[in-house]
Amino acid sequence: MQSPPASPRLLLLLALALAALLAFLTSTPTAALLHHHHRYASSSPARALLVPRRTQQQRAVVRDLHHDDRYPPDAVLLPDWEVLVLLHPAAPGTKTTDATCAFPGGAASPARSLGRMPASGRQAYTCVMPTPERRRKPPFRAPSLIVTTTASSQQQTHNAAGEEMLRWSGRQIVYDAVALTGTGDVLVLAKGVNPRQGVNRNASDIQCVYYYRRHKYNATGVVASLPAATSAQQVFRCPPPPATARLDGDDVLRVTLAVAGGEPIPSMATYSGRPPPEHPAASSSSGSGTQQQEQEQRSKLCACTMVRDVAKFLREWVAYHAAVGVDRFFLYDNGSQDDLAGEVRQLRAAGFDVSTRPWPWSKTQEAGFSYAAAAHRDSCEWMAFVDVDEFIFSPRWARSSRPSRSSMLRSVVAAVEADVGQVTLGCRDFGPSGRTRHPEEGVTQGYTCRRRAEERHKSLVRLDAVAPSLMNSVHHFEVRAGFRWERSGHARVNHYKYQAWDEFKVKFRRRVSTYVADWTDPVNRGSRDRTPGLGFEAVEPEGWAHSFCEVEDTLLRDVTRRWFGFTSKLVVAPPITPHTTSSSEHSRRRCLSSLIGI
Repeated sequence: MQSPPASPRLLLLLALALAALLAFLTSTPTAALLHHHHRYASSSPARALLVPRRTQQQRAVVRDLHHDDRYPPDAVLLPDWEVLVLLHPAAPGTKTTDATCAFPGGAASPARSLGRMPASGRQAYTCVMPTPERRRKPPFRAPSLIVTTTASSQQQTHNAAGEEMLRWSGRQIVYDAVALTGTGDVLVLAKGVNPRQGVNRNASDIQCVYYYRRHKYNATGVVASLPAATSAQQVFRCPPPPATARLDGDDVLRVTLAVAGGEPIPSMATYSGRPPPEHPAASSSSGSGTQQQEQEQRSKLCACTMVRDVAKFLREWVAYHAAVGVDRFFLYDNGSQDDLAGEVRQLRAAGFDVSTRPWPWSKTQEAGFSYAAAAHRDSCEWMAFVDVDEFIFSPRWARSSRPSRSSMLRSVVAAVEADVGQVTLGCRDFGPSGRTRHPEEGVTQGYTCRRRAEERHKSLVRLDAVAPSLMNSVHHFEVRAGFRWERSGHARVNHYKYQAWDEFKVKFRRRVSTYVADWTDPVNRGSRDRTPGLGFEAVEPEGWAHSFCEVEDTLLRDVTRRWFGFTSKLVVAPPITPHTTSSSEHSRRRCLSSLIGI
């Protein structure tokens, strides 16, 4: 018996119900989003960038894992097949003992925790893409992260939902963002927008696009598109989104850039409207602190540097600079594989204020220093931007029987007028000094012969004077109108640049500056950024051990021997603060003395 046909009224009701359901699933959370002046069509290339694609097969794999998809991580393929995984800002925090990257093709590799990112506060992990995954045809798909918690040995899976992985090399990408205290401005860090040194797009060409992504519905929506305030190198200062742009539930506000009316750049940056829950005082391995504590204890003079595998050099550098006046040390870790965390723990136990922040982005030193200048402005009055092979020194100090925190390095900045925003220090470059291996007693003791001519400079920067653009060349910053530079008349930098070959050749891996060619790139042979007589391969030139030796200079070696004494390592007491008692200070001295010979 044939069923009677559905009535036209019933069909109309069903069609209206389906239309209402479709409108609900694709709508924005508030009317304000629907009526915003800057919108992208659901089928536009912009939407394809903001919402990575998922195949039907990948969605089935996700369902089969039986895990919560509310907090998918972001992933980017870095150079050398390294994958960086950033957990969703709302993902539950864990102290991990074990983590694994599980790739869609079935391969897996161990994941290493980096701690929380300094700008966004998101938990970061790195792993190496297994060889079978590399053989797949691009685009590569992001791995899921399986984390084993310390307390219960239970596993948490942060599902990547089979999304296409962003790629770092040769592409424009927005990689991080942070809301600044005080102004509320948002620093957006983006690679590839200003690719040439000294050539920056006008800020008027840049739009700051705030948007949301709903993974559950594979949907996106633009909340606001606002003109950037500054554009310099990889740093863009943006206004915050409207106060009404707040999302509900598990949604997270994201930010990207659109250049010269083009489509938005692929982005893994999020916006929370506030600094990270744990201020970037340290990664989990090197202590912690809050922004409020940093503001209450503003230091006169701090030091900041970007590091990779410098653990064996760190103690000498920290101990020396603490003795001559540096209060705090901020290390931005660019992918260290040595025991940097262990060395920092020992220094902190000995009383030194040293902290690390993960900075995994390749060739972004200028952006890292820009971020540091903004992030630590309330923590430090002056910042020395020097590397761990650079020691600030004045020949005048050679007459002192002991170091002084008040009358040495601090006197350099105390002597300048209030309109001096930056004090530059000339560099003296030291050579291998006949050494064929790293001097165990330290670089100040082992390298004593240098070039005669002064090369480049480094700077002590008054952070309140840094220009809003935060533009820098690593060696110096641009300062605001009303401030000027001043050259120090007596302080300099001893740069232990050309070390024993086994140490120097490590530089061939990659350089950290954005606009300086890597050592292996066959360009700019005569550049001042190149080493005289050195080619494009890590091959030791003949006579390297005795190169760059024109002046025998033992001033710093002799004075540090007199100040500290040496066995196999530099020994110096940590700084005495106004709140330090004599008994605790003796304890700190004993603690540091125990580091000898480790």
